[in-house]
Amino acid sequence: MTAEHKEALARGREEGRAVRLYLEAIEEQKPRPGRRRTSESISRRLGVVNDKLSGADALTRLHLLQEKTDLEAELARADGGDDMAELESKFLKVAKSYGDRKSIGYTAWRAAGVEADVLERAGIGRGKSTRA
Repeated sequence: MTAEHKEALARGREEGRAVRLYLEAIEEQKPRPGRRRTSESISRRLGVVNDKLSGADALTRLHLLQEKTDLEAELARADGGDDMAELESKFLKVAKSYGDRKSIGYTAWRAAGVEADVLERAGIGRGKSTRA
């Protein structure tokens, strides 16, 4: 394998990773039914769960431990707002070349949840179809 080929493969993996992580982050941020929880409300519930753990029977303890794990993961996601800006920045750098290479057009990006303004900043326009 030539050095150029290895470099192209590495670039493809990096671009694919940036696109995948951005699309996963968009999916995580989609509105869910019900009221959106804040970091404070998640932390309060985490405190309640921790208090209940000490006096819980075995089965209740199991369920509380799972809720604690879920709450900690939700809190980490809620506090990760800065990560979205970084993921978007990386996406913007690679989206056009990735889309051109994989023949992904504007409509498919939009259907995947990418906002129109993000696509515009990435240089992907409505009228520009990469399919022949």
